[in-house]
Amino acid sequence: MSAGRWDGAMGAALDEARAALATGDVPIGAIVLAPDGTPAGRGRNVREADHDPTGHAEVVALREAARRRGEWRLDGHTLVVTLEPCTMCAGAAVLSRVERVVFGAWDPKAGAVGSLWDVVRDRRLNHRPEVVAEVRAAESAALLEEFFASHR
Repeated sequence: MSAGRWDGAMGAALDEARAALATGDVPIGAIVLAPDGTPAGRGRNVREADHDPTGHAEVVALREAARRRGEWRLDGHTLVVTLEPCTMCAGAAVLSRVERVVFGAWDPKAGAVGSLWDVVRDRRLNHRPEVVAEVRAAESAALLEEFFASHR
């Protein structure tokens, strides 16, 4: 499946990531798309804003999508996120039964969708979403690099 198909949704996720900057959070954004391609959930990092260690963009977006759907199973849905998910978020993607995970930049320090770990493709788990990597990766990486450069 072409990564270009996901450009628009990644643009929306990047907008969410930029919004996280206003609260001092790491600029990571996520969108959950319903099976028909419409947005079902949006999220940005809110760990600093909400003082919540689980306030990752993916978790926020998955929670909103499940609330809207009225069910925790998100079969047929797509999680689009600006950075490769960590172990917690990769686990949440598996447990929510999303059909696919689409991400921008790789996270060699904490990524769990192929770089450091590969939670979503672990054959011991009962669900393995499709993975589409490096969608608008340069934009996602640049946003993070700017943020961390200003915090050093």
